[in-house]
Amino acid sequence: MGYRTLAHCIADLERAGHLLRIEQEVDPHLQAAEIQRRVFAAGGPALYFARVKGTRFPMVSNLFGTMERVRFMFRDTLAAVRRLVELKVDPSALTRRPWRYLGVPLTGLRTLPKLRRRAAVLRHQTTLRALPQLVSWPEDGGPFVTLPQVYSEDVRAPGPMRSNLGMYRVQLAGNAYAPDREVGLHYQIHRGIGVHHQAAIEAGEPFRVNVFVGGPPAMAVAAVMPLPEGLSELMFAGALGGRRVRLRRGFRDAAGAWHPAIAAESDFCISGVVDPARRLPEGPFGDHLGYYSLTHEFPVLTVDAVYHRAGAVWPFTVVGRPPQEDTLFGELIHELTGPVIPTVIPGLRAVHAVDAAGVHPLLLAIGSERYTPYAERVAPQELLTIANAILGQGQLSLAKYLLIVAGEDAPALEVSDVAAFLKHLLARVDWRRDLHFQTRTTIDTLDYTGHGLNQGSKLVIAAVGPARRELRATLPENLSLPDGFSAPRVAAPGVLVVQGPGIAGAPWSPTGLAGRERRAHAVDDAVPRMCAALTGEHPIHAFPLVVVVDDSELAARSLHNLLWVTFTRSNPAVDVHGVGAFTEHKHWGCTGPLVIDARLKPHQAPPLIEDPAVTRSVDALAAPGGPLHGIF
Repeated sequence: MGYRTLAHCIADLERAGHLLRIEQEVDPHLQAAEIQRRVFAAGGPALYFARVKGTRFPMVSNLFGTMERVRFMFRDTLAAVRRLVELKVDPSALTRRPWRYLGVPLTGLRTLPKLRRRAAVLRHQTTLRALPQLVSWPEDGGPFVTLPQVYSEDVRAPGPMRSNLGMYRVQLAGNAYAPDREVGLHYQIHRGIGVHHQAAIEAGEPFRVNVFVGGPPAMAVAAVMPLPEGLSELMFAGALGGRRVRLRRGFRDAAGAWHPAIAAESDFCISGVVDPARRLPEGPFGDHLGYYSLTHEFPVLTVDAVYHRAGAVWPFTVVGRPPQEDTLFGELIHELTGPVIPTVIPGLRAVHAVDAAGVHPLLLAIGSERYTPYAERVAPQELLTIANAILGQGQLSLAKYLLIVAGEDAPALEVSDVAAFLKHLLARVDWRRDLHFQTRTTIDTLDYTGHGLNQGSKLVIAAVGPARRELRATLPENLSLPDGFSAPRVAAPGVLVVQGPGIAGAPWSPTGLAGRERRAHAVDDAVPRMCAALTGEHPIHAFPLVVVVDDSELAARSLHNLLWVTFTRSNPAVDVHGVGAFTEHKHWGCTGPLVIDARLKPHQAPPLIEDPAVTRSVDALAAPGGPLHGIF
């Protein structure tokens, strides 16, 4: 359905039983976020909070909390968007099945923004402090906008068609920001807005940014879409939303400064100027890896005005250890764009960013191995070409571990079946040849396992050929471990988790810290010593992969836990070890099990933990007679 406004969407969801109104007052400081997390985990409805402490604006959350609801909201447009993608993959399909694509011209027309002189969002003004002050986690540096649509244009060639709409973190208050005047913008220079930032530097002038909140739900989805540079998110929003995006046209003021377009039907608009040479500390903030991203300097938006429409509603979400609501964004994106990936990288059949591991830390891929059709596949060849191409593609380049296998070895293998994929790889991998490191390279800004902000390493594991081992699923009776290591558990076929000695200084709290640089990297040789003690015929060799953790019961409790602990707490170049390790022609490998040190280190960010008092208050809301009784 082509929702004109967020209020239109809310009313539609309520009529269909997808939304619950909460009339009891809720606190945006921690309580609303914990309600959202628990309702999402229960697969519950969208929530409309009519009374929010400290603000006159209502809030809504969990709009995208289930795929059923996502498909309901876009029930009239998803098929049309898929057909556009089909034509992108195979343009000749139009000539073979023209009747299937009869609606494509209309969908294409909806991608063109509609410029207006007026905007409903500009009818009223308010202040930053009057907005809902949502704080999601106890150590967050202040209130944040968690569903922002950050809009910017190129100062050299302004206009909607060269604009960028991105979902970048927005801190409303705290730290050194001038109260009610400045907000923090957390974005990296390689993002779309970063291109506009660089253009402003080259032009020697500041650039204006508008932060939209609310409006048609398609705008929020468009803001997170990994679209190619130069393709406007506004076009995608029009196609998915089923109606052209309405914009108040941009203009130049009397001083010659460019004011970019404004999404006319958004609920709120925070408008201001970014001085490209100025930065202030931003954070900490509980993030999608399940840890705090800490305080670092990022650009600042000096706010001129805060606008809102009549009856404005403040939408929000919560990020934290996956799965959270942003998981559903990822599923929708994959559903819409997954078929395009193989057309971009020859030989690539499928790719999957593993949500349980925080998305960017772990990427799985299935490719072809066609380089030697007349010989047995004895070593990865084309897979390595494909892997390098994957690591050169947009957000896929943020992958820290990339595991890739050959589709010819198991034609029925699904890349989204993580358990089956790991079993397939571990049965075939040869640690002497199949490990390929990239050191001193870039990683996700929010990943604190590396040696500096945005700095770390990558590991490609490529496995081909027939199975070379049976994967053990039980502990050997005679398994013994070196001193300091205990509580071995089988976490998955072929995967043993072992509890290792704690590292001094970890875990820790971010309170009062200005950044991770204040913590030294730990010097700990416990895992290398363990590997040296496990040579020969030790029974641990029955497991191709050993993971050293702080809590083996937690890591082995579920595949979800294993993935999260292993891949969010390790830096490949530093934390990957092996029994019988060797280096030959600068290639590192091992003859025995691969050992990953996934203990928390002092330089890493602390995991997210709820406030017990807030948890008790939310429990009360779910008790008999409470507004959330029966939801979770």
